[in-house]
Amino acid sequence: MAGQCATITLTRAISVAEGVFAPGHLGELTQYIPFELVDDVLDQTRTFQQRLRKLPSRVGVYFVLALALFPSLGYARVWDKLTAGLSGLRPWCPSEKALRDLRRRLGSAPLKLLFETVAGPVAQSRTPGVRYRRWRTVAFDGCGSIKVPDQPRVRDWLGKLRRHWGWGGYPMVRLMALCETGTRALLGAVFGPTTTGEIGYAERLLHLLSRDMLLLADRGFDSDDFLAKAADTGAQLLVRLQSRRAPAVLDVLPDGTYLTIIGGVKLRINEAQVTITTRDGRRIGDRYRLATTLLDHRADPAAALVALYPERWEVESAFYALRHTLLNGLVLRSCDRFGLEQELWGQLIVYQVLRRAMTDAVESVPGTDPDRAGFTIALEAARDQIINAGGVLPDDTYAAGSSVIGRAVLGALLPKRRARVSAHKVKCAMSRYPAKPDSPEERPPTSTDITRLDVAIHQMHPAAAQPQPGPAAQHAAPTGKGRRDRTVQLLRSDPDRAWHPREIAEGLDISHYRSLCAQLGHWVKEGLLRKVGRGAYALTPAWTSQPDLKSPTTA
Repeated sequence: MAGQCATITLTRAISVAEGVFAPGHLGELTQYIPFELVDDVLDQTRTFQQRLRKLPSRVGVYFVLALALFPSLGYARVWDKLTAGLSGLRPWCPSEKALRDLRRRLGSAPLKLLFETVAGPVAQSRTPGVRYRRWRTVAFDGCGSIKVPDQPRVRDWLGKLRRHWGWGGYPMVRLMALCETGTRALLGAVFGPTTTGEIGYAERLLHLLSRDMLLLADRGFDSDDFLAKAADTGAQLLVRLQSRRAPAVLDVLPDGTYLTIIGGVKLRINEAQVTITTRDGRRIGDRYRLATTLLDHRADPAAALVALYPERWEVESAFYALRHTLLNGLVLRSCDRFGLEQELWGQLIVYQVLRRAMTDAVESVPGTDPDRAGFTIALEAARDQIINAGGVLPDDTYAAGSSVIGRAVLGALLPKRRARVSAHKVKCAMSRYPAKPDSPEERPPTSTDITRLDVAIHQMHPAAAQPQPGPAAQHAAPTGKGRRDRTVQLLRSDPDRAWHPREIAEGLDISHYRSLCAQLGHWVKEGLLRKVGRGAYALTPAWTSQPDLKSPTTA
């Protein structure tokens, strides 16, 4: 019994900044946001303190980031977390008003610049699941359900949404992010009122795309202008088109996919029927129409692109971790625009450095997929390190896998992800989404394993792209194709000729040719045709001959 009552005394040494700067830390995450970086950001935004007092600006930056890590606590309790491991220094305990004034003195500019500094791809090229061939896969998406206080100054900025039953509850912020799908790290983000559409915000992030990236996007980003602007960045595209769009069939490739032009961009269209079979015997299917700038069907088979597209949904997991795990689904605390902007940038910074720490940990074990790193595990380990003031400064033996966060992540790796499906649930009693009729292919109410996945590539008939002038041209297009396809086929029969609307109408057996004139002007804007003179049109030179299948994207 005496041995069971034995005790031991443990002591440890911590290293923090000196003097009034000591509370300015973020535990082990400070190594990703070092003092020198914060000082440089403050210097660039001219938000350094004029006189050194008990709450310097650097401490204010770390305090805002700590607010993001402890969203359910007030100012005083968050300050207690920052100073809990500094009891030997007897740090000063400021009032909540002093901490509020510190936030106001900082503003949002240093936090915005700090996020832009830490944002970006975090994985190495050899990390599993990060690349498709030589391109890093990234995805756009927006989140419009971040709640903010219902205060007059907030409503002046964000407004409130009006529903069919009346005004909505809390005002909402729309957050648009460009995400690295392999690690769910953020390359960039913007936010603002929900009255601005997702494409408007996404265009502000297009400059972050580069030639070594493959952009995945859903049906909300298939507008002609957006596709043209995204393609101009040099990045490759894989975008799902809306079902009501019917691209012109200009050339049919041997695998059944076909080439077209949308917004002046040469694209390859891949239509496929995807059907899944669940463990309980349900069969659920959907039709996908994917547009891509990867034109070589041999280097990029249609089935491979269909299998790649679900990577786009990784950005949804990023928003879930940001909104529900980190923020815990709470309403943001600030009651004016500048405070909300500062708070949101702080949330994004903390999320990004956590993803960077998680990726560093899994990369220390070659072959480990970043999907197996648990965000909640990393978050709780980071919170503990703030309380302990541990790992603020790296020692000589520091390595990503040996850090406290790294050991926590590697010690509880998630199992390999399973293919699963579940019902789309709306948890708000008064949803802004209209009710949908019951479908015979109803999804299972709970998450269910997928036992089989069938992908049927729609084979476009080669006759759809063959030039057939005269009245017979109206029968050359496949079912569902209209006047545009027949016009392209007609012009390809004599590509060097300048066609007038009356001649095109006669060739297509259209009795009222004037109805064709407005359509010809629209097809010029799409890039299918070019105007070569007054009332004269010709096919775009790219489609006057068969396509060169030896695309530069095969490298």
